[in-house]
Amino acid sequence: MDTTRGGACLLVAVICLSCAAAAAARSPAARLHRHLKRLNKPPVKSIESPDGDIIDCVHISHQPAFDHPYLKNHTIQMRPNYHPEGLYDESKTNVDSSSSGERPKVQLWHQNGRCPEGTVPIRRTKKDDLLRASSMRRYGRKRHTTANPMSVNPTMLNEGGHQHAIAYVQGEKYYGAKATINVWEPKIEQPNEFSLSQLWILGGSFGEDLNSIEAGWQVSPDLYGDNNTRLFTYWTSDAYQATGCYNILCSGFVQINSEIAMGASIFPTSSYSGSQYDISLLIWKDPKEGNWWMQFGKDYVLGYWPSFLFSYLADSASMIEWGGEVVNSQPDGVHTSTQMGSGHFPEEGFSKASYFKNIQVVDSTNNLKAPKGLGTFTEQSNCYDVQNGNNADWGTYFYYGGPGRSSNCQ
Repeated sequence: MDTTRGGACLLVAVICLSCAAAAAARSPAARLHRHLKRLNKPPVKSIESPDGDIIDCVHISHQPAFDHPYLKNHTIQMRPNYHPEGLYDESKTNVDSSSSGERPKVQLWHQNGRCPEGTVPIRRTKKDDLLRASSMRRYGRKRHTTANPMSVNPTMLNEGGHQHAIAYVQGEKYYGAKATINVWEPKIEQPNEFSLSQLWILGGSFGEDLNSIEAGWQVSPDLYGDNNTRLFTYWTSDAYQATGCYNILCSGFVQINSEIAMGASIFPTSSYSGSQYDISLLIWKDPKEGNWWMQFGKDYVLGYWPSFLFSYLADSASMIEWGGEVVNSQPDGVHTSTQMGSGHFPEEGFSKASYFKNIQVVDSTNNLKAPKGLGTFTEQSNCYDVQNGNNADWGTYFYYGGPGRSSNCQ
């Protein structure tokens, strides 16, 4: 009898321990730990940036892209077959040395080291990054639609929507876009707001099937935990619903470059009436493989979005946009004072207002050309505005931005 009772007690104890272990595995802390483990791959080397970021140098075949089922057995394309300026030049994968023999420091973490060849630099996601997100599932994802120049939605304006000041082209098939973007550090009023300047490669409609590839710079306290200006990318194939993410916070973008980290701080940034800095971005579709490639500056081919990620963009883009975007959460029921660009209106001009210059599109013959029929769009020009022009030095360009809330913007 005692033996039976003892066995029963032991069984109950084992069941209780199993239940406790299962409950612990389902706990928020355990789920957070598993999510961090999925995002942060084992590094070959780690570098601490002066801004507190940790940059992990991860073996190129271990990056998050290969979590995607279609990429499990994917052979990495280490170079594009063609470049929009003609047949792709092998030298473009290498960084040009300066006269002193040193590589330029274009991101803050470069001050403390570099990643070795055969690895890719990935900004480490920290526990606090996930805790700031509305949910772990939504971490690293946008929650909005892209600027639709054909429709101003008053509901979006009145209920804390996203606001834009952009230039755009549509009406043809586009196979890429290029721009040189003035880099600033705009002030953000609320942590859940952001300010960015980017280019959009768009296909599909502005409903639930929008395909978008995006790249530029952004300040986003919610995503990064600070007010630094950072290089970023984004992609979606279903209008920001279930697919895509910022940078490489999900499977998708395949990075080949060991020099530039997505989401890392850009250094230096421009100052009002002072030194001006800009970055050049080029995104184009390789006509042979069909993948969408990204280049940063003249020297860094960063990687590609495989064509199978998309439906409409598997063929071509139907619209290109360039410009600024902010979140207006209407704190205290008034318009946000979050700045776009430099925080100053376009009419102030060079060294005061932010600019895009040398904007171009890639046509069906894989050549870069000036955009035809460029339009401009802003929801509230008294808050953020855009003015375009053309000259011999800057080609097609525009100034954009503004301060947000003011006596004319409530």
